[in-house]
Parts: sequence; C-alpha cells; structure tokens
Amino acid sequence: MAIDMKKKFALDKERLLLGVAGPVIALVTAVVLTSVVLLASGKSPVEPYSIMFTQATYSDVQVLIINQAGMYYLAALAVAIGFRMNLFNIGVDGQYRLAAVVAAIVGAKVALPGILQIPLLILVAMLTGAMWAGIAGLLKVTRGVSEVVATIMLNSIASSLIGYLYLPSVFGVQVGNNKTTGTMHKSGWFPGINMGEAGEIYGFVVIAALLGVAYWFVLNRTRFGFDLRATGASESAAAASGVDAKRMLLTAMLVSGALAGLAGLPLLLGDTHTYSLTFPTTIGFQGITIALLGRNSPVGIAFAALLISWLEKASAALDLQGYDKEIAVIMQGIITIAVVVSYEAVRVWGQRRQQRRVGIELAIAAGENTSELKKEVAA
Repeated sequence: MAIDMKKKFALDKERLLLGVAGPVIALVTAVVLTSVVLLASGKSPVEPYSIMFTQATYSDVQVLIINQAGMYYLAALAVAIGFRMNLFNIGVDGQYRLAAVVAAIVGAKVALPGILQIPLLILVAMLTGAMWAGIAGLLKVTRGVSEVVATIMLNSIASSLIGYLYLPSVFGVQVGNNKTTGTMHKSGWFPGINMGEAGEIYGFVVIAALLGVAYWFVLNRTRFGFDLRATGASESAAAASGVDAKRMLLTAMLVSGALAGLAGLPLLLGDTHTYSLTFPTTIGFQGITIALLGRNSPVGIAFAALLISWLEKASAALDLQGYDKEIAVIMQGIITIAVVVSYEAVRVWGQRRQQRRVGIELAIAAGENTSELKKEVAA
C-alpha cells in the first residue's frame, strides 16, 4: 500500500512538472529572445521589463489590466472548448464582434427594465456567437469542411456584415466621422466595481470568472464533459462507447461560439455602451495564444490572460522612456511560437518517460535487472 502511495505521489509530481514546464519554457524563451532583440538594437535588455513591472504597481493600470483580462478570458475559454474537442475555432474574433454589434443594436432599440434588459443582451450575444460558429460546425459535420478554413472565411464575412449593420441607412448612427450603433439604453448598462481614482472594474469580469468555474465543472464533472473530451481524444473510441461524434462536434462549436459571443460584453455593457469603429478587433486571436499558454485550464487561462493584458497595458509607458512599445508585441509573438514548440517537446519527453517506466515494469515481471533503466527514468 505504501509503495502504491509512493508511486501515485511520484506520478502526480511528474504530471505537475510536465504541466508547468511548457509555459515556463515558453516565457523564459520569450524573455531571452526579446532581450537579444533589444541588445541588437543597442537598447538595455533589462530596463523595459523594469518599466513594465513598475507600471503594474499603479492602481489605474491594474484596473485596465483586469478589465482587458476579463475579455481575453472569455475569448480564451471559447477557444479552449474547441481545443478540448480537437477543434480549432479560429473564428472567435468574428463571432464576438458580430455578437457585440447585434447586442449593441438590440440594446439601443429595445428598452426593458434592467432585470430583463441585461439578460436579454447576454442571450442575444450568445445566440449570435453560437449561430455564427454553428455555420462552421454544420459545414464540418455535413460536408467535412475544415473548421479552420470555414471560420477564417466567416471572420471575413462577419467584418463585412458588421460594416453593413451599422451603416446610418440600416441600424447605425453617424457621429462626426465615426459610425456607431447609437447609445444603448441605461437599463442595459452592466454595473461595475468602483475603485475610486483608479477607475472602475467591469462588473462582467465577475461573470467571466463564474463561467471559468462552470467550464471546469462541466468538462470534469459531467457526462457531457466526458463525452466531449472522449470525442476529442478519439472519435472512433467515443463512437464505440455510444457517443454521437458528429452531434458532439456540432455542440462543441455552438458552445464555443456562445462563449465567444460574450467576449465583447465587458467593454460594451461596462464602458462604451455602443459599437463603433474603435471597438477592438483582435481579442479572438489573443484568445488563441492565451488558451495555448494556459493549457486549456481555467486557472492557467486566467494567469495567461493577466500576463498578456499586462504586456499590452504596461507597454504604453515604454514610449515615454525611449523604448518602442512593440517590444511587448514581439514578446507575445515569441510566446505564441515558443508555447507550441515547448508543449510538443514536453509531450514527447513525457511519452518517452512513460515508455521507459512501462519497460521497467515488464522487465521486473520478467525478473531482469532494471537498475540501469531506473537510473534513466530518474534522470
């Protein structure tokens, strides 16, 4: 019994190390390579990081980071749902923007009491995102069209559709040189958390955190979550156990799109209260980086969202100190590449260790000398 407990502890420890190794390697690689770029350009490889860390100590910057992280968190959860199903929903960007513009139009045209208006806008955003992602899902299950190709094309179509929807002759309002969907009724404004002079944290950030808990519970404690993960691991094995793989694939795309539809709501309901030309357009793509870095774990995604938000918001001060704020963009790009490479390297290393461990067990069963093998596994 003691031996079994020891073995279990060793395996748990190894799983933890393998889980942490990927993001740590990616971050270290990003810092080292960015420092090399700084040195090559004749700049200090240390001072930019010091400036950005100092920025993170200011309460107003902290509020900006948290608000941005809330939006990134929702987008990353949408991407992670797809990843767990072995799907690459690269269309989160189009899904959240289309959902935001439709919700903004409804919020400007419909006036209900707050207790009804806010749930209505949330439902509209989720349904819009799910509908747009569902097109790619239907193409996948009925015609075998790659979800990557379909969602990329749908991103482009969404951009054109958004441009049409908020034309002044359709649902839009011309305000100077800017086109908007008009200001939403106040009953649809989501109350925030007042931080005094530092500003206001979007109240929808709390909803994002609760959705992270729901994501963990559904995927790890429900039959639906098990079926989804099983289908992502092996469609044939899932089908053998009675799971309809095509139904699960379509469901995963719908859920992913519904979550994507919420990604723009923290900003829309908590700050701008309208959709205009200045509404952010890259949240969905950042969600891919964050989901990869967070390894599809709700806690890991939260830390990754805060990291990417910090790089964005704290880098604004670099311009004032003679550094280009694009340093943060370079770091984000390197992190994206490094995280994919490092995870694959860690996965291969973990598989080799597992194969050696099985070899030891077989050798023990055969009565062979396993001292050399044990040394290799321990190394």
